[in-house]
Amino acid sequence: MRGRSGAPLALALVFAVTATACGGESADPTDAAGDMALVDAATPSDAAPSDAASADAAPPDAHPGLTDPSLAMDRAPETYAVYVETTAGVFYIDVTRAWSPNGADRFYNLARIGFLDDCAFFRVIDGFVAQTGLHGDPLVGAYWQGEPIPADPVVESNVRGTVSFATFGGDPETRRTQFFINYGDNSRLDGLGFSPFGMVRDMTAVDGLYSGYGDGPPDGMGPDQARMRGDGNAYLRAEFPELDYIVEARVVE
Repeated sequence: MRGRSGAPLALALVFAVTATACGGESADPTDAAGDMALVDAATPSDAAPSDAASADAAPPDAHPGLTDPSLAMDRAPETYAVYVETTAGVFYIDVTRAWSPNGADRFYNLARIGFLDDCAFFRVIDGFVAQTGLHGDPLVGAYWQGEPIPADPVVESNVRGTVSFATFGGDPETRRTQFFINYGDNSRLDGLGFSPFGMVRDMTAVDGLYSGYGDGPPDGMGPDQARMRGDGNAYLRAEFPELDYIVEARVVE
């Protein structure tokens, strides 16, 4: 990983939400079990923007599902792969629907409609996780706040290279668009309901993601999800210029 986060790995996993980001999750440590928060800072009651606002939420040639999630609810194939081009290199995520059916369906649709393009890896913690999935346009992200993913059982363990969705306040019924890639053996997350849906084939590019900003508030000086919800990628590019981004994510198999 480029840069050093300097963030301790023994931080609380469950946070009391204090903020709101493009598709995201935030917080105040409450779990003495001692892991890093993997939470979506947006509250489940966040309202979608008005129809007038949605007209400017995505370019004219964008998939209509970006601002109308009902158009992005297809069932995923039993297995598929997603090509992920990032500013740190390319990697593939192999998804197995049987591991986490609802999570696999959501990831399939996010990639299919281009939701993940230009999402920042805003939280990269050495030895723990790389987290992304907050849309760079706050208006687009707002449409997905009322679209939680139904809970899935935990079939596979959160070992190195697996991919899971983040939650709101540790509640598996509140997964939406944020996901993380495990850097190490995070099997302690299994019992907290984090259900892996895929596996990165080759971690070289993921290992190269910039990690110098560390965790966000209140435990670090990295990006603030509340600011991300309000100002999107403009905030990130101005104040955290070294972050890496997803350039393109698409279903290829």
